[in-house]
Amino acid sequence: MGKLNVTVLRYLSKEDFRVLTAIEMGMKNHELVPGSLAAQIANLHHGGVHKILRDLCKNRLLSYERGKRYDGYRLTNSGYDYLALKALTSRGTVASFGNQIGVGKESNIYIVANEDHEERCLKLHRLGRICFRNIKEKRDYHGKRYKASWLYLSRISAMKEFAYMKALKDRGFPTPEPLDMNRHCIVMELIDGFPLARLYEVPDVEELYSDLMDLIERLGNCGVIHGDFNEFNIMIHKETGKPILIDFPQMVSTNHYNAKMFFERDVNCIRDFFKRRFGYESTEYPKFEDVSREDILDIEVSASGFTKQMAEDLLMTMENEDENECSDVEEYNDAISDNEVENLKLMVDEALKFGEKSPNNFNDILEVSKQAAFDSIDQKSEFDDRFSDIGSISTTASTIPPEIIRERVKKALEKRQKEGNRRILVKGEASAVTRKRRENRENIRDSAGIWGWED
Repeated sequence: MGKLNVTVLRYLSKEDFRVLTAIEMGMKNHELVPGSLAAQIANLHHGGVHKILRDLCKNRLLSYERGKRYDGYRLTNSGYDYLALKALTSRGTVASFGNQIGVGKESNIYIVANEDHEERCLKLHRLGRICFRNIKEKRDYHGKRYKASWLYLSRISAMKEFAYMKALKDRGFPTPEPLDMNRHCIVMELIDGFPLARLYEVPDVEELYSDLMDLIERLGNCGVIHGDFNEFNIMIHKETGKPILIDFPQMVSTNHYNAKMFFERDVNCIRDFFKRRFGYESTEYPKFEDVSREDILDIEVSASGFTKQMAEDLLMTMENEDENECSDVEEYNDAISDNEVENLKLMVDEALKFGEKSPNNFNDILEVSKQAAFDSIDQKSEFDDRFSDIGSISTTASTIPPEIIRERVKKALEKRQKEGNRRILVKGEASAVTRKRRENRENIRDSAGIWGWED
């Protein structure tokens, strides 16, 4: 996943973020966004998109990948982070960035501050880590999709957690106050406390145990089950000593077919922890049969975690996600219609004309330079043959035969051209174009004899 370095954020211009947004819009129905399509969507009036793409790749905000059928750019995790942080800073929610205070299998936690220097907590959802990839089995983000981007799943996870956190806070549950969110980032209140897993002594063990069991029962009465109610997801306030719940993406409804299993697992996690850590064991604990529904929180916030407004906003930007991600595109330049390109332009900024892209023919340049080098060698050999009968002025110095010199120079030039050829062809926007042209030349050369042509 890589570490988040926000140093480059202050040096990025509006054009850089415009191109990043264009790649994000293109990834709506492209796994890899071609450079020509990114230039159309970004629609910079003065051009220069390809230079910006190279700079963004250098800073690892974008990644250029070469596939068997098509080449293109995709957003990296750092690029997606920068887009979210830029939106949060423009709103004044985040003004400064601090240290990382936590890391988990699904997210990273950082300390940030607003314009008034008030410390807050920033949670970056990071789905796709190697330690937690069975998302389809453990979470309901996928739905009925065959496949989906990790960035898109991280966004769904953040929206789901924000929705649950806001609904629970409105009902008086002890949770951090959600302040703002954008894409896969959530800004919330910074809790002055410690995780329950780090505490070995508490003033009143019985009271803490009772408060936690009451929270489990209250959640069940509202129609939801935490699903991961353990010592790692419970904060103890430093002053009051009261428990505060965190981490909500895995919450399920009490109508879930495995609701009883999730409920009993939450209860047993707390009982086992108190027995192991504090030597406390109680026969009083809530049971799933005792839960009586008093609220419809699971209906208000749907099973996938979206409110109505969130679902409408998501559908506007992620329309046709399922159909396009599962399709096998043969010609990626025609994958988006003109109307869709215009709509993507409007989402980035007003429609402006974009200049034509001048292609770079790297193969032709290499062939010309190589031929020029060999011509110079042939001219030198002809010059040496013509004046070979002229004697040398110096008779004491040892000389190397001209044939050996020519052979060494030719080998050195060939080696240099091969290295340059390999270095140029594997990088840049022209690699796909060059590969197609090389294939076309080979096809023409192989089929020349069929029509009676001779080289």
